[in-house]
Amino acid sequence: MEYKILDGKATSAAIKARLAEKVKEIVANGGKRPHLTVILVGSDGASITYVANKEKFCKEIGFESEVLRLPESVTEDELLKKVEVINRDDSVDGLICQVPLPKHIDAQKIITAISPFKDVDGFHPVSAGRMMLGLPTFLPATPYGIMTLLKEYKIPTRGKHCVVLGRSNTVGRPIANLLSQKGEPGDCTVTICHSKTPDIEEFTKRADIIIVALGVPAFLKGNMVKDGAVVIDVGITRIPDVSKKSGFRLQGDVDFPSVAPKCSYITPVPGGVGPMTVVSLIENTIKAAEGKKQAAL
Repeated sequence: MEYKILDGKATSAAIKARLAEKVKEIVANGGKRPHLTVILVGSDGASITYVANKEKFCKEIGFESEVLRLPESVTEDELLKKVEVINRDDSVDGLICQVPLPKHIDAQKIITAISPFKDVDGFHPVSAGRMMLGLPTFLPATPYGIMTLLKEYKIPTRGKHCVVLGRSNTVGRPIANLLSQKGEPGDCTVTICHSKTPDIEEFTKRADIIIVALGVPAFLKGNMVKDGAVVIDVGITRIPDVSKKSGFRLQGDVDFPSVAPKCSYITPVPGGVGPMTVVSLIENTIKAAEGKKQAAL
């Protein structure tokens, strides 16, 4: 079977161009230039790369942005105080605290401390609750990006069986919820599988759409997928590779060589879900700057 690539890089570039025009229009009409602040704790390599991409993206579309870099030794109380200061700063529209955080910091406590009006990552309990009810809110960036990719490529979802591998609060659970809601994309019958699910392949073999967010490199193999399936790979792991200048290569949760020939559509790694996550975060920040979240609450 000849598969097609769900190109997140090209799709996000097209959306970025539209967002840049929107920012110009907002400013030209006397509106506030959107402002995103990112808190980065410690020196996690993947986090540093991701934050750098956000900074670059913000600059390219005319955002104001800043990265507050804190040492890994920062205490939980110190971090909470930083969050509170930014919550009170009316010049900042969106605030995210990059995860993972050091083990001595309760990530959920930090996420809950962020104002729901500035929660452009969509992780606050208020945001999560409104999403579950199908109410207007900030959607988590990665699930939002997946939904946008499905929509842009006009992938049929109504009545389809979607299997989600992974039950995290950042990807697995929210994307399962969004795809089960009424609408297009949506109206799926959704099954969530995880590390305690026996015989996972019995579920994936029957799936029309598979979303893999386990964090296990090359987990999904070709013999686990039926012909014509749509496969979305959320995983991204650095694998040592001496042939690369960087010393590593990026590996998704899908074994692309064996899975792709079975698919109708599949995302690559890199260049699939990753760019869509960043563009979704930017869209949320524009909504925050326009005050749409305040109107929803």
